[in-house]
Formats: sequence, C-alpha cells, structure tokens
Amino acid sequence: MPLSNFTNLDFNQVKSTLREYLKENSSFTDYDFEGSNLSTILDVLAYNTYITSYNANMVANEVFIDSATLRENVVSLARNIGYTPRSRTAARATITFFIDTTNLSPKPSTITLAKGVVASSSSSFGSQSFVFSILEDITVPVVDNTAQFNNIPIFEGNLVTSSFTYNARNTEQKFILDNVGIDTNLMTVLVKPNQQSSRSVKYSLQDSLFDIDGDTKVYFIQEVDDERYQIIFGDGIFGKKLDDNNFINVNYITSNGDAANGVNNFKFSGRLTYNRNAETYVVTSGISALTTGVVASGGESIEGVESIKKFAPRIYASQNRALTANDYETLIPARIYPETESISVFGGEELVPPQYGKVFISIKPRFGDFLPNLMKENIKSKLKKYAVAGIVPEILDLKYLFLEINSKVYYNTNFAPSAAAVSSIVQNNATKYSESSEMNKYGARFKYSKFLKIVDDSHEAITSNITTVKMRRDLRVVTNSFAEYSIGFGNEFYIRSMDGYNIKSSGFNVAGISEPVYLGDIPDTNRINGSIFLFTVPSIGSQSPTIVRRNAGTINYVSGIITLNPINILGGKNKDGVPIIEIEASPLSNDVVGLQDLYLQLDIGSSNFEMIVDEISSGLDPSASNYIVSPSYANGNLVRAGGSTTTITGTQATTGTTGGAQGATTTSTTRSSTSYSAPTTTSTSGTSSGSSGGSSGGSGY
Repeated sequence: MPLSNFTNLDFNQVKSTLREYLKENSSFTDYDFEGSNLSTILDVLAYNTYITSYNANMVANEVFIDSATLRENVVSLARNIGYTPRSRTAARATITFFIDTTNLSPKPSTITLAKGVVASSSSSFGSQSFVFSILEDITVPVVDNTAQFNNIPIFEGNLVTSSFTYNARNTEQKFILDNVGIDTNLMTVLVKPNQQSSRSVKYSLQDSLFDIDGDTKVYFIQEVDDERYQIIFGDGIFGKKLDDNNFINVNYITSNGDAANGVNNFKFSGRLTYNRNAETYVVTSGISALTTGVVASGGESIEGVESIKKFAPRIYASQNRALTANDYETLIPARIYPETESISVFGGEELVPPQYGKVFISIKPRFGDFLPNLMKENIKSKLKKYAVAGIVPEILDLKYLFLEINSKVYYNTNFAPSAAAVSSIVQNNATKYSESSEMNKYGARFKYSKFLKIVDDSHEAITSNITTVKMRRDLRVVTNSFAEYSIGFGNEFYIRSMDGYNIKSSGFNVAGISEPVYLGDIPDTNRINGSIFLFTVPSIGSQSPTIVRRNAGTINYVSGIITLNPINILGGKNKDGVPIIEIEASPLSNDVVGLQDLYLQLDIGSSNFEMIVDEISSGLDPSASNYIVSPSYANGNLVRAGGSTTTITGTQATTGTTGGAQGATTTSTTRSSTSYSAPTTTSTSGTSSGSSGGSSGGSGY
C-alpha cells in the first residue's frame, strides 16, 4: 500500500504511518513490530523524517517576512523592499565646563577639545560605567583667561574609525564595518584621492535614489550579518563612483543603546590642546567640574525583528511619502523619531469646525510625557522631506484622559485569608491591566466587561463586583489673567439628572469671589447642550450648593466638550507645580475610547476598591433578609476633593493646595448603601461672567 498521508509532522504519527505501511507488505505479515528490531529501525526512519520535515517547514517560513524568525532573514527580506532597519542609537547629553588659563604658559588664544572620548559617568550607573564622545574637534576662544565650553552635546560610546582602500579591479569588494552597536545617524564618511592625500570630501547618507545623479557624493548602508553594516557607494549613475585607490575613512560611535539613559553626573576624560608658535600644548590643569545641562536620554536598542516586520511593509506602501494618516504613523517612528511609544495622527478636516490643510500629530515619547519644543521643530523639519506641499503639520502636546474606578468587591469570608489580602490581589491585577498594551496607546479602549472579569477572577473568594467608571481631565490654567478654556473628553457624557450637577470639579479660586468655587452644569431640554455655572459649598460632602455665577460657559454632552468663558482664575489644585482644575464626568458608555489625541490611562491611584462581605455566600444571611445591595451609580457628592485654599487681598490671592483625589483604599464592610438625590440650588449675586476680552489659554494634561 503506498504512503498517502504526507502532512503528518509528529514523530509518533510518522512512526505509526510507517508501521501501517509495512504491515500491508506481505513480507512482514508475521512480524511483531513492537518487539522486534524493526521497531528501532522505524524509530530511526521516523526521526529522520521528522527532522527533514521540520527543516523544510523552517526554510519555507523564512522565505516570507511575516513568518521569518531569524534576524538575518528578516533583514534580507526587508532589504528587498528598500527598508533599512534602525540602528542602535547612542544616548545624548549636554555638558558645560570652563578652563582657567591663568597659569598656562604660553598664553593660549583658543583651546580645542579633541574629538573622541570627552567624559565618563562619574559613578557607576546601574553597575556599569559609560564613556561619552564628540564627533568633531570643538575650538573656543579664551576671553579674560577663561575658555568656556557651553552646552557641548556628547554621545554615549567610543568614537571608532574604519579605513578602506578602493580597488577598482576587485568587483567583489565590500566595505563592512566590523564593530557592532553602531549608531548610523552619527556616522561620517570621508573619501580622499589616496591615503597620502590631505584633502578629503565628505559623503552624505542617502536612503533613496531620488534627487541624485552620477556626481552626487552619497553613500548607502545596509545591515549584514551579526548586526554589522556595509557601506555602499554609487555606480556613476546613482551617486558618484569611487576612483581606483580612493581612501575611505568611516567615523562612527559604538554605543550601549538605552543602557546609558539617565546618566546625569560626568567627569572629564577628554584631551584639550592649543597651538602657539607652531607648537602644540596639552592642557591638564585649570579644568572645572562638569555640569550637566541635559541628562543622557534618547538611547535606543537596535530595531527588533518584530518592529522590522511591522514597519518594512508599511514604509514600502507609503513609498517614503506622507499622504495619509497611516503614512505619518509609519514614517515618524520608523524614520524620524524612533523614541515614539505611541502616535496618533488625524487630519484637520475631522475637527469641528474643520481646519483644512493641516494634519495634527500627537506623540507619546518612550521617556516622559511631553516632547520638548526643540524636538517638535526637528520633527516638523524632517517631515518636509516626505510631506505634500500645502499640508501643515501641527504637533500637539500629550493629553491624558484618566479613568477612575470605584469598585465594591463582594467576597466569601470562608475562602478569603483576609479582606486586605484579596484587595491587594485585585489592585495588582487592575494595575497590570492599566499597564497593558491595550491601554497605553492612542486609540485605546477601556473594555468594561473585561475589567469586571479581571476583578471577579482575581481570587476564588470574590463572588461579584459593582463597578462604576468616571472620566477625568486635568485642565491647566493661567493664573491672574483672563482666559477662555476648552477641554474635550472625546466620549459622550451621561446625563444623570436634568436638575444638573452631572459634572464635578476640584475647587479653584476666581477673582471677585472669596470662597473656592466649583463647576456645575444645567442641561438644556434637548439633552445635547447645557450651561456651566460656578457654585460654592460649605464642605465637600454638602448637598447645599450656592450658585455664585451663571453663564460661566457651555457644555456639549454628545461631543464631551466643556468650554469656559473668559475668566480670571487665581489658583487651583497643584500638580507638578502647575495649577489645574480636575474635571470629572460619567461616560454614557462604560467602554471608554481614547479619541484622536487623547491618551487613555487607567488611574489606579485615584481609584477605590472596597471589600464587602457577601453575607449570603458566607452563610451570615442565607435568606437575604437584611442584604442591602450597592448602587450601580456614582456617589452623590457634588464636587471632587482637593483644590485651592486662598487668602484674598483685594482682587489678588495667594494660593496653596489641600487634599487630593481619593486614592485606592482597602475596606472591609458588611453592608453598603448610598443614594443620590438632586440638590436644590440658590441663586445669589454674581450671576454673570463679569469678564470681557482676555486671551485663550490653558490646556489639559
């Protein structure tokens, strides 16, 4: 009987197929395949078949970029579509120091800091020491016996030089850099007519064949085996061709990538010289301590296999042009700003009202929350190479949309070691979800049902949970100045009561009102729009508000946008040294989405997890006669805790802060019951905004 099943790759399946094949052969009718030596022979045949099949499958997988696993194969396949993987990136820092030349003889007019190593980490950083280098000599004048080196950019790693001589007769000649860990962005290529020549020409790196001809002095790079790089020169048609005996010097930094990020203390390790009367003198004294301007940052590991597989086809699809939002989302992290952790891009036509001719870009950097202004300008400058004329890119600051959880967790005391132990597990699992890839990106969605399951599955003692979700934006304000504010949540608000007070805020101070005020709202009958007013309360939990200013702004419940009319805010809650107003709203849907430039973040520190004994499951109240359920709606407080405490002098104020958002708590309760009732309001003097003019200001965290 012929073998017909060629798809089995399992060892036992292959052996079984071979055994059945031999049994059908009349020559082996009376053999005991399990007890005879044929069993060993079958093992060898099955093993050989298994290995051969495995290798054949591996070879087939390595042919396609989406299934390849070996880096050299992924790199080679990416090279076929014109994609060069991002190299390792050296961490960058700036230092300042000066040289006192009073005791130098002869007196210098200038002092030169030689290229190469100039500084090292003054103490071990994470059990490792690092050196920092510069790419070119830096010369500064001596003024009043002082040579000042201000904000010198330094790069982590050693400056290395590789040299080659071009042989026109060797058609197989390759220029491969032997070192690993090269930062190709810091590479310089110099070509001389011959080794003895003192004249050199600098060649520039090119990543495409556009805008070059046979005389353009460019070079190309490609990754080869073992994370090394090969230099490729032009052929006389695309790029200038080298002449015989041309001598090539390649200077580059070999770095440790992201390992040096955070180094902030340096000691001098460089070489200082000056020339007088055709003599070169080395400076060894009068060197001040180094001060750090910018802490080392921006170091990156070489682009990984998964990143190459993700970006290579997309870069090929974009053809190095920024036309669509997807093109920008691909080009910026792959070509322009590799420190991008997450990115959101949308056209101005998507805004209300539309802003045609603009594309808005919001970037979450891997380190920190905001891009420096210099980096924003650098990104916009590099985008000109890819963008279409007439389209203006605008880079927006990161805007957080915080989610706060209030969860009442019921548990069976018979299975719980303690309320605190179960609560700790719940909070740890909630934290893991908040740190997952589902949340930490633009366009993220908080999945309410999944979160409930995470809570329920945290411990066998948990019987159920009642969880409510609140949204929060932090509005940064400009103090002592009239300004108009607008802040969006990107999600529709839930109108809990037509009597108002659907949004909550932390306390803040405004000119002309001595007490801290809070934001309130009144919906219109259409349940789409509403008005904002200011009110005061005797205490945080009070249900007796006093409206002190009406028509303070507008609210759109459908779009989730709150706008404040020009107002002079004197102080608010302090966050990172900046006055803010925390604004809270309930989402219409518990599945909250980070829209456009909103970066969704689950704020566990401002969430509450309350442990409640399930008296029915625990056997304390089997008939449920005294069981009181927890409400599925937010508490009835009108305001958020925390805010400004102000001492008023005339129209000015000095502000401080008190309290803060409620943090995560662990409580064991036998019963829990809360209720909400809409408060009555009282109108007093100061019902108008009382402001005119002013400027638009403020933004949201």
